[in-house]
Amino acid sequence: MGIGASIFLIALGAIFAFAVDANLGWLNLNVVGWVLMLAGVVGLITTLYFWNSRRRTVVAPPVREQVVAEPVVPAQDDRVVREEYREVRRPGYPA
Repeated sequence: MGIGASIFLIALGAIFAFAVDANLGWLNLNVVGWVLMLAGVVGLITTLYFWNSRRRTVVAPPVREQVVAEPVVPAQDDRVVREEYREVRRPGYPA
């Protein structure tokens, strides 16, 4: 049930419980109104709970990048080729 349906049930229940004064004999509209309001409140709380749990994010610690070495490889065909080695460590982990 969404937020809109929950608010609708709460409003409809309030109308039945407080504004309607009808005597149907076999159906008490005050009780129906209170039941609808209770169902609306439960639906609203449930919807908000699931929306909150869906929006939680896990934040990972930042990654630190460090160039460890840049060895020069011997020239090949009059070109110098460089290789780069990067070591990536998360903060707090042993070196």
